[in-house]
Amino acid sequence: MKRALVLRHVEHEGIAGYREPIEAAGYAIERVAAHHAGCARLDTMSPDLLVIMGGPMGVYDTDRYPWLSEEIAVIRRRLAADLPTLGVCLGSQLIAAALGAEVRRGPVREIGFATVTLTNAGKAGPLRHLKDVEVLHWHGDTFDVPDDVELLATTVSYAQAFARGRNLLALQFHAEMGEDERFEHWLANDGADIAEVGSTPEALRAAHDRLGPPAVVAGRAMIGEWLGGLVS
Repeated sequence: MKRALVLRHVEHEGIAGYREPIEAAGYAIERVAAHHAGCARLDTMSPDLLVIMGGPMGVYDTDRYPWLSEEIAVIRRRLAADLPTLGVCLGSQLIAAALGAEVRRGPVREIGFATVTLTNAGKAGPLRHLKDVEVLHWHGDTFDVPDDVELLATTVSYAQAFARGRNLLALQFHAEMGEDERFEHWLANDGADIAEVGSTPEALRAAHDRLGPPAVVAGRAMIGEWLGGLVS
């Protein structure tokens, strides 16, 4: 059986809805807390798939989280070998940094459900499943689009997804979230950020109940198609 290694940065940000297509594609999933794993010694080369999940820290917060520099270094080695890698939210930002792009705090936060605008490349690939689907956004950081990648999706404010060949996919948004009870931790932990965008936990919970299930269906179809196109 193939191995998928999931790097987590907080307990409540796991692969959620993406677990189903990853397991259906024949992967046994292992989970590691990146900040406790000794990132410099972490083996990110032998897994058949590396999945880098989200977290509240910023890529630039290396003074507070020194292990982020080590994590970027091990991701860079994997990307240099063109091994299958998926990044979500912070994961996408770490990938962008590993590819030499600047990651920084953005001028606005994006929190809540909204569609993404697909580029022509996005419409032609796995992200086509997200057309007109509102997916969860939960971030305040952004990145420059790295060199030698294809931009797949945007919102008014930010780049939202990019790919390099068949083996790298970076997603700023959370199409894995919509049916996971850990969403309650997001609501409980990020009250100030929710208020900053003019929303409330109650409004986000209602949106999650209504829009989450179709978002997860689309997200699973997207990941399933992407996994089917990987080059070993």
